Amino acid sequence: MSNRAALLRVGIAVVVAVPAVAIRLSGRHLPPVAAMAVFGIAVLAAVALLMWASEVARVDLPGSLALALLALVAVLPEYAIDIYFAYVAGSDPGFSAFALANMTGANRLLIGVAWPLLVFFAIWAVRRRGQPGDRNGVSLAPHRRTETVYLLIATVYALVIPLTGRLAWYDSIVLGGLFALYLSRIGRTAHTEEALVGVAATLAGQPTVRRRTTVAVLFVAAAVVVLSAAEPFGKSLVEAGKSLGIDEFLLVQWLAPVASEAPEVIVAVAFALRGRADDGLGALLAAKLNQWTLLIACLPLAFYLGGGEFDGLPLDSRQVEELYLTTAQTLLGVAILMNLRISRLEAALLFVLFAVQFAIPTQTVRYGVAIVYAALALAMLAYRRRELPALARAAWPTGDNRPGGPRSTASSHRADDR
Repeated sequence: MSNRAALLRVGIAVVVAVPAVAIRLSGRHLPPVAAMAVFGIAVLAAVALLMWASEVARVDLPGSLALALLALVAVLPEYAIDIYFAYVAGSDPGFSAFALANMTGANRLLIGVAWPLLVFFAIWAVRRRGQPGDRNGVSLAPHRRTETVYLLIATVYALVIPLTGRLAWYDSIVLGGLFALYLSRIGRTAHTEEALVGVAATLAGQPTVRRRTTVAVLFVAAAVVVLSAAEPFGKSLVEAGKSLGIDEFLLVQWLAPVASEAPEVIVAVAFALRGRADDGLGALLAAKLNQWTLLIACLPLAFYLGGGEFDGLPLDSRQVEELYLTTAQTLLGVAILMNLRISRLEAALLFVLFAVQFAIPTQTVRYGVAIVYAALALAMLAYRRRELPALARAAWPTGDNRPGGPRSTASSHRADDR
């Protein structure tokens, strides 16, 4: 991609975000549906800016750690919206359900839609374009076991949360500590070069000082947009739901995550189309892990700072259902990835189960699909139990993958269009 084309895309993202910032600074208030559109587009633009900035920043960071930070930064708008709902819930209990709605929706979209989408595009690229690779699925590099095992640990812990009836302060400690442990683990791996594509590849090709300056400017611009748009976007979702007669819970659960996850999914699919499906799925896996640990850990803290009880964010029956369903889906996702491969049939299974509970959002269907998820996951975990020792070893570095140990064989070269 040429420098002009890259700058044009960055410029478009900035331009579409300007109205939201201007409206927020002026103090004007738009009708709910108009506000949802204006601030939603701004959130989408902010995610794009964050994606480009964090991808370029990977040039100067260890490969696996950079991928984790990329996933973390990419979902900051998701964090901002969720934390807004949890914070407001501290003084207005009516908002407490929305924090869990947004979080569970984002997590289920990643596994139920983003993972299958990447697999299908990766298979298409291999078969139609004659690229080398897996013709019936996506295979992962051995170091992806790290994300998988930490996701498994977090999922097992998540099974306990609904039993307490609330997201408590100790959940923040456990899940936040688990994410910190994960970052410490991957930060000890050897530096590997990761392929970049599109705008990020072009920006990464700049001289060092200019590249780092560009990254800083993009981060600042995205932060301004997120701080300006997250709160009014979250509020407009609730108000628009009421004015349109749509269930506000469902609107918050699906529309906000679609806006915040779309650019990340697009980047992952771009990796798959270029024969880098492992990088694409690795980014989505890291995003799922940080949302399933650090994002949940932030909610009780935001609730308390907003005036809520120290005991934590209370869960009603609907939130318990959603949490169990999301946990069961995550468990199946982990079971599928235990052998470092996701086939087209497994991807189709994830998508079909998601489509059923999305199309028929009733309590019976939610619990029924959760049971199917759990049963399939347990059967698969039992069938692939021989993978458990390797998965357990990935939880902490050994002599082979500490700094100075043998380098990963999964290292790659920069994309051709850099």
